Amino acid sequence: MAKTLLALVPPAAVFQTVDHPRQLPKRRPNAQIRAREYLTVPEVERLMKAAGENRNGHRDSTMVLIAFRHGLRAIELVGLRWEAVDLERGTLHVNRVKNGSPSVHPLDGKELRALRRLRREQQPASPFVFTSEREAPFSTAGWAKMIERLGATAGFGFKAHPHMLRHACGYALANKGKDTRTLQAYLGHRNIAHTVRYTELAPGRFNGLWDD
Repeated sequence: MAKTLLALVPPAAVFQTVDHPRQLPKRRPNAQIRAREYLTVPEVERLMKAAGENRNGHRDSTMVLIAFRHGLRAIELVGLRWEAVDLERGTLHVNRVKNGSPSVHPLDGKELRALRRLRREQQPASPFVFTSEREAPFSTAGWAKMIERLGATAGFGFKAHPHMLRHACGYALANKGKDTRTLQAYLGHRNIAHTVRYTELAPGRFNGLWDD
């Protein structure tokens, strides 16, 4: 019997190939999305008011208050534990991420009242200060979604995000005339170059230059 000779034949069609690799859309720079990356004090107050109208209004408004007053990043806020809060002495131990410097911040009367009430009403009790309805610590994604919703409710003409509260803290303190070294320690910056941005834009830095 004669052997059959087989020849390789190229396929008529090629499946699951792409002539040009698909390119993901590039993220627009923040400057093209928002004119600034911080909130003013009145805007923070509007955010707190909107938070207070939520189903868990006291918890949500307290989260905004503590994040703003202490310049907390999202992960620092949601990871905050009661063991870091001294309600008797009125202090907050702040552990910074990104190799930041830890520090102890004072808690004023408004913050203490809010935190005491939160602890009394927290059911069930948790080692974490801020917990969700699922009785688990907040996630950074959940916190970001909350801030975005609150910004819309407050009537902001831009998309708000949690880091704007940290920047709001820095600018608010700079506007109060606090020196750069104090701001650096308060915000936990290792490099003072990250702090200078706040004092550079403080509107009061040039007050009195042309006084007669």
